[in-house]
Amino acid sequence: LVLELNQVIIPTYGTMPDQQNLHTPEWVDFDDKPDSLFFKDGQRRIDFVLVYEDESKKMTHRRSDRKKQKRKRQVYESNLINNGLQLEATRSVLDEKLIFVKVHAPWEVLCTYAEVMHIKLPLQHNDLKTRKSAFNWFSRLFRVDENIIKPEQEFFTAPFQKEHLSNFYIQDKDTFFNPATRSRIVHFILSRVEYATKNNVKKFGINKLLDTGIYKAAFPLHDSSFRHLSTDPSCPSERYLLYREWAHPKNIFKMQPLDFIRKYYGEKIGIYFAWLGFYTNMLTVAAVVGVGCFLYGYLTKDNCTWSQELCDPNIGGNIIMCPQCDRACTYWNLTITCESSKKLCIFDSYGTLVFAVFMGIWVTFFLEFWKRRQAELEYEWDTVEYLEQEEQVRPEYEARCTHVVMNEITQQEEHVPYTACGKCVRMTFCTSAIFFWILLIIASVVGIIVYRLSVFLAFSSKLSQHVNGTEALRKYLTPQTATSVTASLISFVVIMILNIVYEKVAILITDFELPRTQTDYENSLTTKMFLFQFVNYYSSCFYIAFFKGKFVGHPGSPVYWLGKYRNEECDPGGCLLELTTQLAIIVGGKAIWNNIQEVLVPLVKNLIGRYSAAARSEKVVPRWEHDYHLQPIGKLGLFYEYLEMVIQFGFVTLFVASFPLAPLLALINNMLEIRLDAWKLTTQFRRMVPQKAQDIGAWQPILQGIAILAVVTNALIIAFTSDMIPRLVYYWSFSVPPYGSHSTHTMEGYINSTLSVFNISDFKNESKPSSPWLGKQTTCRQVYRDLRYPPGHQHQYEHNIYYWHVIAAKLAFIIVMEHVIYFVKFIISYVIPDVSEKTKSKVKREKYLTQKLLHENDLKGVKKTMGKIADKIIKGADSTFQPKDE
Repeated sequence: LVLELNQVIIPTYGTMPDQQNLHTPEWVDFDDKPDSLFFKDGQRRIDFVLVYEDESKKMTHRRSDRKKQKRKRQVYESNLINNGLQLEATRSVLDEKLIFVKVHAPWEVLCTYAEVMHIKLPLQHNDLKTRKSAFNWFSRLFRVDENIIKPEQEFFTAPFQKEHLSNFYIQDKDTFFNPATRSRIVHFILSRVEYATKNNVKKFGINKLLDTGIYKAAFPLHDSSFRHLSTDPSCPSERYLLYREWAHPKNIFKMQPLDFIRKYYGEKIGIYFAWLGFYTNMLTVAAVVGVGCFLYGYLTKDNCTWSQELCDPNIGGNIIMCPQCDRACTYWNLTITCESSKKLCIFDSYGTLVFAVFMGIWVTFFLEFWKRRQAELEYEWDTVEYLEQEEQVRPEYEARCTHVVMNEITQQEEHVPYTACGKCVRMTFCTSAIFFWILLIIASVVGIIVYRLSVFLAFSSKLSQHVNGTEALRKYLTPQTATSVTASLISFVVIMILNIVYEKVAILITDFELPRTQTDYENSLTTKMFLFQFVNYYSSCFYIAFFKGKFVGHPGSPVYWLGKYRNEECDPGGCLLELTTQLAIIVGGKAIWNNIQEVLVPLVKNLIGRYSAAARSEKVVPRWEHDYHLQPIGKLGLFYEYLEMVIQFGFVTLFVASFPLAPLLALINNMLEIRLDAWKLTTQFRRMVPQKAQDIGAWQPILQGIAILAVVTNALIIAFTSDMIPRLVYYWSFSVPPYGSHSTHTMEGYINSTLSVFNISDFKNESKPSSPWLGKQTTCRQVYRDLRYPPGHQHQYEHNIYYWHVIAAKLAFIIVMEHVIYFVKFIISYVIPDVSEKTKSKVKREKYLTQKLLHENDLKGVKKTMGKIADKIIKGADSTFQPKDE
């Protein structure tokens, strides 16, 4: 490929032509055909549009700068014409300062660069028999009507070669290269044509010209309005069909026309929507099981023995709890947490355990089946053996190439932006900056924790908690609940603010790092952004799940934060309910915020643009000018869409043991997300330059990493955050002799047996409640299940045997659950091949045809030529050895 690029492109990089030798575009007036996609002659198709502001009318730059910009633009356009492209210029209808340069690629140019870019084109129809699915009748109900969007014909394809033109399936030269392919070829040329030479370094590419403001925009055209069919009979109005059959809200339950999306927007857009649709379909199964587990918990909550004991006035009503903070807090009755315990029974049930195991297996099925689906798309969309075209150096990198080094491979001098030492310093600085900002995120989490500790004191003093209090409000608004909800809301707001800040920080760090190519840039930014977002979104959840209430000491000897704040304690039912609250607020709030932002921002920008050009409604405006006033898609394209979905995937898998409704929320969000993203692309954004893509790129290993981590986090949540293991240990061991007094296994007495006893007289002066104790009891119970010996025991306030049984059971559960799920994941990965037999057959058939039609024809030609040469040699030999006549 590099050699071919040198042969085809590099020769066009000559010295700068003189002013009088410059080729200029044809100038024409707009012909009042608003839907036309052709030059004024109606024959040559517009493959790309360049927009610039007339330098003679610019007032924002010095005259010398305007002349330099004009010179670069003229040279660039002249070189485009030298490369075989045809240009036609038209002045704007609405703004006389704007000039639109329409670009057309003739047949010869398309053929030349299709060969250079190894674009695969059709050889013949796919002749393999396809088996119809047994569920075809059912899926037809959700597919787009084939009479509206006709299914794409299947072809066997091969990399294009001009010398084998006759072997390719060409019905019509005008349609052999579809509009998306034409635009991609033209963009390839635009990205590699020179416009200046400075210090023997060639300056080239449309991206640099856009960054310096010489051109204001460069984009391929939409083929029609999304509101109505094109008035041009030669226009297929694919944009209108996409809006009506894909982006419109009425299609929310319909399958996506992926082949049609790929045809219009290219493989990179197509693979994103294919992945998002597949993920959403798989979420349907997870959502159904999750709702089933939730309903199981809801229907059995009234049979929750430990909650009944806690709410029983004869059991929980007689249990007096120790204060949860120093001095300001007082003693309180266990029945205050009755309502929260009922809610906890819904989420902390055996159904949650089943669901956690199910999700560990579900995520493996999702990733494995996606690999198979991805392999099918790679074949169908001709990216199986896709050779990545030589990637252009980023203009930012090129502009700083001031150092000269010797290339070890080519043994030639080349320009680089920094020396080896400079690169080391730059990488060290970037790594340090990343860790600094991650620590800053953790500091914000610590700030939320300090808020929890301090505001709990305030709520405890404001929400009076007398032992015999019976206010209705206190059933629902306990200090723990008030602290949890307000802290979760503040955490969500902080996360949203930090997202904006860290997005800019990650871009600044990556820009300073100065990656060489756009792929390197996106991979580097992906790593940083995901790292930031991972810590930002998940840190508060990790704190609640694995740290809160785990290191609190006991009432006589509490543990303090920063030497001042007493460490947070969990509710008597554990921290699981608070983790559920945190997840519900973040997942739900994030989905609502992102969808509102995605809809409003481009819509408001476009409305402002339309309002500022009031004359537009009075004049006939061409298609290229309509598209110019849409929003650009941005350099990072679908980066933020992938990031949003991967973060959601983390919430759905990492903490699903505490919130079985997370897949349902994700499913509802994704059904809207697909249509919103489709609506944005078809109505609010310019058409993207079609790009090839084999897969979802760097996001695949990130998803696999999350899937592995999810097994560990869910096992730890069930073991250490949930109260399930202590209940099971009590039921099977400590409810019956020798430790218990019941004759059969039961949960009765669980609350009384697990809340450790503390002697009020053992309180230290600094932690003793300021309000005196008026009752006759001399003891209180610990809020958390620390399982310690009571006062008077020879090992008082030390962990009892029940505690060590529970610890052993938790560790055993983690080991067993992890090993079982990882073993099942391994079996599933081994049993399900990454490529289906059907796809393998198609690939083999295509390779066979390629070899037969292309390479065997070459051999026949060689044989025929060699045969003629052999005949000449034989004839020559015969005449040489023939005896001369005397």
